[in-house]
Amino acid sequence: MKKILIVLFIVIFVIITIITISLIENSKNLTQIQNDNKEYEKYLEKEVFGTEVITVINKAINSNIKNEVQQDKNGFYIENDTNSIKVEINMLNQDNLTTYQMETIKKVGIEGFIKNFNLIKFKCTNISYHENTKKVKKIVFEQIEE
Repeated sequence: MKKILIVLFIVIFVIITIITISLIENSKNLTQIQNDNKEYEKYLEKEVFGTEVITVINKAINSNIKNEVQQDKNGFYIENDTNSIKVEINMLNQDNLTTYQMETIKKVGIEGFIKNFNLIKFKCTNISYHENTKKVKKIVFEQIEE
C-alpha cells in the first residue's frame, strides 16, 4: 500500500513539474514574441524619415536570415506562416502610389535609398501578423511627402 502511494505521488509530482515547465516556456515565448513585435509596432501610425524605414528593412532582413526564411529565385522572401517578415513601401510617383518590396530596395541599393529619401517622411500605415504565431508578418510604409 505504501509503495503504491509513493509511486502515485511521484507520478503526480512529475506531471505537475512537466506542466509547470511547459507553462513557464510558453510564457517566455509569449514575452519574446511581444518584445519582438514591439520593435515594429512602435512605428505604427507614426511619421518617420527614410533612414528609419531602412532601419526597419534591415531588421526584417536580419530576422529572415536568422530564422532561415527561404527566398524565391528572384531573391524575395517566401512567407512561411510562422516567422517571415515583409516590408512594403508605397512611394509617391506622380500622384500615384507604387509599391516596392524591401528586397527591391536592397537590390537597387540601400545607400541610394538613404541618399535620396533620408529626409523624406513616411508613415507606417499597417502591420499584419502571422495567424498561428502572432508574430509580425508584414509592415507597410507610405511616403507622405516628396
